Amino acid sequence: MKSQPRQNLTQQLTHDLGFAIVRGIYPVSEGLPSEADLCIKYDVSRSATREAVKMLSAKGLISSRPKQGIRVLPESSWNMFDTDVLRWILSSKPSLSLLKEFTQVRVALEPQAAALAALAAVNATAEQLAEIDNALARMADADEGLDDPLEADIAFHTSILVASNNRFFVQLTEFISTALRVSIRYTNHIKGVPGADVAKHADILDTIKSRNPERAKKAVETILEEALELIESKLD
Repeated sequence: MKSQPRQNLTQQLTHDLGFAIVRGIYPVSEGLPSEADLCIKYDVSRSATREAVKMLSAKGLISSRPKQGIRVLPESSWNMFDTDVLRWILSSKPSLSLLKEFTQVRVALEPQAAALAALAAVNATAEQLAEIDNALARMADADEGLDDPLEADIAFHTSILVASNNRFFVQLTEFISTALRVSIRYTNHIKGVPGADVAKHADILDTIKSRNPERAKKAVETILEEALELIESKLD
């Protein structure tokens, strides 16, 4: 059997250790096994282990210093915008408070992104608007069982971020996409529907196409505030 490339082993060990840390298997302020012990436990080379430790350190999950060993850092140190970290958290303990905080981030970002996209003559290109249009069509198809409702919904919202042509918003598309996979599924479950309200999303697209930034901003705020209220109702 052909051996697995070192990079794949590094990525797998990074995933296994990162997932274990966010699940609390390795408690905060306590040490992880030494690199030598990790090599034995996970059956990987010393070099792959060292690279995995560096990657987890860069994500803010651990610190590794001479004579102190590998220590798990508190959650406040974790890079929540790192999609691996976010994915591990959402896969292990997607608390309502975390989903609320994520939705608050969306409220701060997405309405402004829609407003920028609505300034189509300056910002969004025809191709970018077509991507939003295509995502909306996929959402309509999903209502008929012809597409995946979650993927179509995510495509709609991330396409708006891209159409804003704000380089910072564009950088956040993967972060938003990762968290939406849990957030949308949860809010749709509360509402008892399989997918999003296509009409409300069509209204967003119409306001963007009409180049009305204030209406676009308000249309996005409406659906996000509804999602936030749903989550808060369960917290209460």
